[in-house]
Amino acid sequence: MSTNISVFGLGYVGCVSAACFAREGHNVIGVDVSQSKVDLINAGKATIVEHGITELVAEMKAAGRLRATTSVSEAVHGSSISLICVGTPSAANGSLDLGYVQRVCLEIGAVLKDKKERHTIVIRSTVLPGSTEDLAAVALEEGSGLKRHRDFGLSMNPEFLREGTSIKDFYDPPFTVVGAEDELTAAAVSELYAGIDAPVRVVAIRVAEMIKYACNCFHGLKVGFANEIGNVCKAMNVDSHEVMRIFCEDTKLNISPYYLKPGFAFGGSCLPKDLRAVSYRARQLDVPTPILAATLQSNDLQVKRAVDMVLAAGSRKVGVLGLAFKAGTDDLRESPMVTLIEHLLGKGLTISIYDKEVTSARLIGANKEYIEREIPHIWTLMRPSIDDVLAQSETVVIGNGSPEFRSISGKLVEGQLVVDLVRAFGARRSDGRTYEGICW
Repeated sequence: MSTNISVFGLGYVGCVSAACFAREGHNVIGVDVSQSKVDLINAGKATIVEHGITELVAEMKAAGRLRATTSVSEAVHGSSISLICVGTPSAANGSLDLGYVQRVCLEIGAVLKDKKERHTIVIRSTVLPGSTEDLAAVALEEGSGLKRHRDFGLSMNPEFLREGTSIKDFYDPPFTVVGAEDELTAAAVSELYAGIDAPVRVVAIRVAEMIKYACNCFHGLKVGFANEIGNVCKAMNVDSHEVMRIFCEDTKLNISPYYLKPGFAFGGSCLPKDLRAVSYRARQLDVPTPILAATLQSNDLQVKRAVDMVLAAGSRKVGVLGLAFKAGTDDLRESPMVTLIEHLLGKGLTISIYDKEVTSARLIGANKEYIEREIPHIWTLMRPSIDDVLAQSETVVIGNGSPEFRSISGKLVEGQLVVDLVRAFGARRSDGRTYEGICW
């Protein structure tokens, strides 16, 4: 189905989006304050340099499906959906300058005053969570006197176009994200991508805003990680490309969703030890590895975050369900739960612990030796059942993902707070009274 679209901002994202949507059969009006950019589009020329874009713009202009104007009124009245693709540059302190987004929204809002048909505004510029609803929506309502979601649609539709491959990325994305708060808007924006062979994920607006940042931060992290490993490899006369080639063949753990769920700190006998070993060796070789070093620091901060959450509850009696760093294991070596408990004991709190895998009767070998050598006092805190812990606790901390801990929801009494470090209750969100999730 053909839709009339206006695209505000004819820079990189705007030019590519306008041309590609026109190719999808939509009628597109580009809008820009720069007369020279408008003239380029109307002459069938691209405003950017990239393989294939000049030919695509020329083809769409010749087909009558792409034109440009400096008139906001002409664009809004000539379309049912407006895509905002203006820049959001960094300020000197790293904050975003949202001035262009705000100005365009005020201008669109002023035109919506006189438009009878429902209009949908889509933020495609990269903005932090809250920007669409706290800045763009406010500007649109201020300019129009109308109400978001009721009188006009508002959506966040982040782009994932890489410079140099943007046309390919438009037609072959891993997914399309549509942030919307009402079904009518979600359907209208999703329909724009009917011809694209990729799943459409309709989510809350703030989720849509953050997905773009999560992706880009991870991409930067991957580059930095690979470079640090490469620098260490070079200093030790190891072929870094061979190391990372094999590394990338692991799609079970390395290149996979594994380890990418927000939650508590990592622990165990491998990860902390090996990170310390590589970081130490790098220091010996005078090779800076700030990402590897910061990984351990970040892990420590996640433990501190959990400690602060428990202390903020104000309870003196704390129950812990799950002591081992991973459900189904008895391994307490470098378990972040042990560190958490040590901190709480140091603050004078009374602790009760249940973990069916961690009992003096069942422990053997290295784990038994570790506890008897490092934390023998843990035995005095252990309780034989979940019910015993609940009966002695005002705050209950869930420390690993053992399925049996999900049963406590029906056993809690008024005034008990659950601090969940592993998302044991699925999509439940923090309410500040009965439930607190560490990252949700």
